[in-house]
Amino acid sequence: MPDADTPCSVINGKNGYVRGNNSWVLGRMMRDYEYWMGQPVREQTESLIEARWESDQQHEERTSPGSGCRVPRPTQAGLVVRFWQPRTRQPHGEPGHDLLHWSGVIVTVVQLGIAAIPVGLRGDWGVMMVTAVAIILCYSTGALPHWKVEKWACRRLDTPDKKNFILTRGNGSQHAIAIISNGHGLDLEDLATGFAKINSPPITLFAQLAIVSLGLLLVALLITASALQKDSWYLIAVGGIGMLQNIFVAGWKRAPAAYGVPLEFIGVVGKVKVMQTFMEVERRYEKLGKSMVGTFFPGELRDSEVKDWEAIAQEWQEKKAATVKSDD
Repeated sequence: MPDADTPCSVINGKNGYVRGNNSWVLGRMMRDYEYWMGQPVREQTESLIEARWESDQQHEERTSPGSGCRVPRPTQAGLVVRFWQPRTRQPHGEPGHDLLHWSGVIVTVVQLGIAAIPVGLRGDWGVMMVTAVAIILCYSTGALPHWKVEKWACRRLDTPDKKNFILTRGNGSQHAIAIISNGHGLDLEDLATGFAKINSPPITLFAQLAIVSLGLLLVALLITASALQKDSWYLIAVGGIGMLQNIFVAGWKRAPAAYGVPLEFIGVVGKVKVMQTFMEVERRYEKLGKSMVGTFFPGELRDSEVKDWEAIAQEWQEKKAATVKSDD
């Protein structure tokens, strides 16, 4: 599998440990986030930008009367955190079957249809045979179980340990993705390590032999295809369609379920002041908001902010004490 193509970090929602992402899956999820984040997040983001714009205009108007209308609209403001939880009715670590997944079957049928034209016109089976064998080799390569091992190289959360995670591009980003695991799904902290960073990658002997064998067969197929004297344009058309489909699939935006991480929406928080966003997150999920502070505010906190965090910690202690009393 290739390395992550979008830089981001995974934060442990309990202790604040930050891990740089090396997973292609998490990188694609972050790359496509604006596609699948949903309307509530878009509305929350727009409201923050409007509030920030209005505040900037008022400040400029007080400083220089009449100049407030010339303040440009900001492209981002504050921080929006959306909460997700793993879907329990869908398997994790398995590719999703969206429309893009089935596009390969559609393209295969089209390729075979083009390759069948010389058969119908002149009874020439050369292009059809080369196309059919190439398709079989491609599907065989994609069906190797080793790809699953590389793609989701992590543990599954099937224990009472309810780890929470935050995915973010870091300080200055508009969005953060909070995943409340509830003891289900994939261990995203493990996943962020990436298959290439594992000390002893479990590349089996079968996988090695299969890749070598398929590579040799593809070379033999190319030599065979180069010997075709007639109807080579049909073969070029077949290959061109396949390459276009690969480009289309690589650039298309997809939901997390398509990457084997099915999630469902449970809430959203956003404030113009980033620290206020963290505090609101902390009020909902203990230690989750505090775990993000070090990434976005590496310096020391103000005295007023320290007092606010102490007050939130006291609220959680009171909630726990009340829960213990009710159980007794």
